[in-house]
Amino acid sequence: MKVIYFLHVWFSSLRHRLLPKTTVTDITSRCLRGAGVLLVLVLVLSPVSMKAQQASTPPTPQDADTIRTLREELKQLQNRLDALEKRESEVHAVAAPTPSAKTTSPAPTIAAAANAKAKEEPIAPFSDADWTWLNGNPRNHETPLAGKYFTPEIRVDTNYNLDFNHPADDTIGGSSEIFRAQEVQIEQMGVGGDFLLDHVHARFMTQFGMYSVTTPRNDGSPARGQWDLDNAYRYVSEAYGGYHWDAMHGMNLDAGIFMSYIGLFSYYNFDNWAYQPSFVSSNTPWFFNGVRAQFFPTAHLKIEPWFINGWQSYGRFNSKPGLGGQIKWTPKPWLNIISNNYGYGEDSLGNPNRSRLHTDNSVEVKYFDKPAAKLDKLAFSLTGDAGCETGNGVSCHGNSLTNGNVNYKQSFLGWMLYNRAWFDKDRYAITVGGGQINNPGRYLVLLPPINGATAITGTPYFTENPNDQFHATDGTITYDYMPKEYITFRTEYGYRHASVPYWTGRGGLTPPGGTTGKSVGNPADYVCLNGGVASDSGVGFGTPLTGVGSVAAACGGGTGTGAAALSHIWFPDLRHDEQKVTFAIMVKF
Repeated sequence: MKVIYFLHVWFSSLRHRLLPKTTVTDITSRCLRGAGVLLVLVLVLSPVSMKAQQASTPPTPQDADTIRTLREELKQLQNRLDALEKRESEVHAVAAPTPSAKTTSPAPTIAAAANAKAKEEPIAPFSDADWTWLNGNPRNHETPLAGKYFTPEIRVDTNYNLDFNHPADDTIGGSSEIFRAQEVQIEQMGVGGDFLLDHVHARFMTQFGMYSVTTPRNDGSPARGQWDLDNAYRYVSEAYGGYHWDAMHGMNLDAGIFMSYIGLFSYYNFDNWAYQPSFVSSNTPWFFNGVRAQFFPTAHLKIEPWFINGWQSYGRFNSKPGLGGQIKWTPKPWLNIISNNYGYGEDSLGNPNRSRLHTDNSVEVKYFDKPAAKLDKLAFSLTGDAGCETGNGVSCHGNSLTNGNVNYKQSFLGWMLYNRAWFDKDRYAITVGGGQINNPGRYLVLLPPINGATAITGTPYFTENPNDQFHATDGTITYDYMPKEYITFRTEYGYRHASVPYWTGRGGLTPPGGTTGKSVGNPADYVCLNGGVASDSGVGFGTPLTGVGSVAAACGGGTGTGAAALSHIWFPDLRHDEQKVTFAIMVKF
């Protein structure tokens, strides 16, 4: 018994000395080996002890039972030790790094292997990090209204815009987000949500308010063919259904109207760092009508091809559909890389055989993140776009001659950069940013709504013909107060400059006699001033302003070429510069 007690004290001391330096597997193995050695010593020493006592104490049946029990326990311990060593060798073979001259770290333990196996289990794409900091992503962490099969979504966006040009008709042009000045307007009221049942999913979002009238006017495709497409889709921002497969990290196939990713900013202002995005975003598509597939090879990579009717269009402009797609990669929780590309489509109304190409690329970096600090987060986004149109009188590579006809360079080049700082656990934020574009041919410049002009009618007061030049720069400073993750109070100052008169001035964009939603004559024609009463001139694009057969002559100004003749023609008040302050309250559940 003294020997057994000595072995017990020695094993305990050895266990305490080895514990800090060994792995779980090593400790378990040594414990089992120690127990085995102890049992062997007990078995060996027990007969010696029994022999010493044999003269005075004869062996009993209980002693034999004890020996058999100890032997059986020793056998069980040996089996467990063999199984453990086999398991450890398998882990080393599968999970251990490939040996090399620079590999000096020990082989992984059983616990490390279990963690590695857990990490290999498929997870929902982009779900292993907090991406609410991204520009263009909603910042909600919770969905309190979510149900088993349906997650509702409610959005309300209301703004007031103080335009320093003080347009007389309160009409703001050149924007896809801001449309009225010195008034409280509902930008967007949306109700919808997401359905999911047995791998089948659907999403819809309505759009009421300014979006329901301003978004369709920028789409010229309803002019081709019958049926009123702009009214058919007027109150719908998103509507699609599809199926999900569990292959890889997920696969989806959707058909309907879905949001465009080109330009980084979201269609919904609540999701964005700024209310008025720069031209690269504001002048590129907000929606696509078509089919998309989504492939997730890993939890941090998405490949998404598109088959769509065209460039932000309800229908086709000409004979070809549009093709495109997105690649999204998030290699780190602080890095987001996106590339969107579009081509093949013939998206110039009335110009068949004129194809459009476009590439849009963004990187977003969160370069500071200390949740407990007063300044808790810093991030920036950088976007660069390039594109062109080719065919039917235009070219991607500069002006050229074909059979005596000039092919004008028709291209798009732009960038935008934003930096955002969050404070006090994301309750406050300040964003500074802006950008610029160069778009000869103006094929992506938003048409000012002069006298009710749309993408279908055009206007002679701001043409979008080959070789028409347009350069512009802009910048914004945005302050957000976000007491809850479902609401944002936003104040933003913005300045924009164009190389040609473009922004709404004091005189406005509505001719005398014109009313809201009603043009004077055809928006494609010039408007006359006849004793303060406007009338349809009957002449439009390509007509000289003065002289014989001119607009002035048609408006009663005679065939002269001076200021007197021009005074009979109404002109919108367009300026090179625009400054405004926007106040907005945005809610999302």
